[in-house]
Amino acid sequence: MKKQLLLLLIFLFVLNGFTQKKTNIYVLNIKQEIGPSVWRHTQKAFERAKEKNSDIFLIHMNTYGGAVDAADSIRSKILNSNIPVYVFIDNNAASAGALISVACDSIYMCEGAKIGAATVVTQTGEKAPDKYQSYMRATMRSTAEAKGKDTLVMNGDTVIKWRRNPLIAEAMVDEDIYIKDVIDSAKILTFTTNDALENNYCEAKVESIDDLLKHSGISDYNIEEYEPDFIESVIGLLVNPVVHSLLIMLIIGGLYFELQSPGIGFPLAASIFSAVLYFAPLYLEGMAQNWEIIIFVVGVILIALEIFVVPGFGVTGISGIVFVIAGLTLSLIDNNIFQYNSFEYGVKIVFEAFALVIISLTLSFILSIFLSKKLLLSTSLNKFVLKKAQNINDGYIAVKVKDNIIGNKGKTITDLRPSGKIMVNNDVYDAIAEFGYIEKNKEIFISRFETGQAYVKENI
Repeated sequence: MKKQLLLLLIFLFVLNGFTQKKTNIYVLNIKQEIGPSVWRHTQKAFERAKEKNSDIFLIHMNTYGGAVDAADSIRSKILNSNIPVYVFIDNNAASAGALISVACDSIYMCEGAKIGAATVVTQTGEKAPDKYQSYMRATMRSTAEAKGKDTLVMNGDTVIKWRRNPLIAEAMVDEDIYIKDVIDSAKILTFTTNDALENNYCEAKVESIDDLLKHSGISDYNIEEYEPDFIESVIGLLVNPVVHSLLIMLIIGGLYFELQSPGIGFPLAASIFSAVLYFAPLYLEGMAQNWEIIIFVVGVILIALEIFVVPGFGVTGISGIVFVIAGLTLSLIDNNIFQYNSFEYGVKIVFEAFALVIISLTLSFILSIFLSKKLLLSTSLNKFVLKKAQNINDGYIAVKVKDNIIGNKGKTITDLRPSGKIMVNNDVYDAIAEFGYIEKNKEIFISRFETGQAYVKENI
């Protein structure tokens, strides 16, 4: 009987070894400034972890913080996760990183790591106004409270014991909070690994992910790490300022070449494609808003109307140029730039974005003019270019201007912006203003006449 029982136990042990399921660990690295891109990566990482039936979602963190709105979105995702979420703080979990860490089910830190300093600051490092601090205090407190509490009866008194003390979470934001034996007033709370262990803000001191899993009692596991897909990698490339400049040049260059060629063709397609590559990543990053993209589109439409519909070049064309520049510039600027930062810093960022757009536009026009001449002379279009001069000796004569109007006076019958119509000796001529714009019904005199156009100046 004993022998049979022993054989049965051996069989069950062996069977358990064959049937035991490995623990699936899905790892997301947060080792950069927290922003819209990290939030996108977090969403995709949770989706993949769910698809792969992961048992633990592990965040490998080393960050000095970042955008509060992105961190708050990540915090909410963690709190609502059906998969246990661990965080391994490998050196730093400051500011927004602290908020994300407190939201996790288990916190592990390596020797020398730090967590805290969650005060909201501007991009210049200055402390943001108190309304933002108040919001962050409440967010940190509610996140700590979400980790639960125990209600104990001690000596007849009811005592609430929080798993993570919410007041400690608040003290990471507000220097006015005093906690006996934890933090003095007038100081923002930041825990070292040992401090976090003493105050239940860390489960254990570990040196690696393998060490973390060993401490958690997990010996048989598979680890899979989140890797950004091709599209995410492309987005990361396209938000580079140098690429922005090149795309602006392609947008404007494409429009320029399209206007120089008949019909609709490749230049317009290249311009549209470049515009999509310019605005789409900025939109996904939370920089470009719908109204900023609409401003750009309206600007392009106004320029097209000025060229093909409205005679001359006036308010419509100028408005179009302003709208195009505004759309391109505003899309490069964080919409909260003046909310969290000083006015001087905001103006500096706006100026830098404006300068990038203007320089890119200028280079685009110069290169477009240069390349258009090169392409015209080196392609099949060259055969359509008039190269021969019509010399008088060969029998060619110029059409004489009626009554030789050069030097005569007349009157504008339309606005000259700078081109329009004039009347001289009861005859109507096409005319171009030599300087600026000339309004309708103004007296003018003809300074020269070339290629069927009278060049005029206002008679003052």
